[in-house]
Amino acid sequence: MARGWESKDVEAQVEATEAPQQIAQPGTKSAEEIRREQQRKDLQLSRTRIMNDLASATHPNYRKSLEAALAHLDKKLAELG
Repeated sequence: MARGWESKDVEAQVEATEAPQQIAQPGTKSAEEIRREQQRKDLQLSRTRIMNDLASATHPNYRKSLEAALAHLDKKLAELG
């Protein structure tokens, strides 16, 4: 009797591991969505760093450069949606 239970348990485990591969879970993200999210996070982190640098920048040319970089990041973020 124990042997029959064990074989059914093994069969259930095999089916459970194969099922997720066959059917995509609802709400899972595609590789493209994950890439876009990561890119958006990277851009937001860069934007935060530039904003912090801009707050403490005193030289006009450096501020101008930071403002241009900030505009570029804002444009990229807008493109990502």
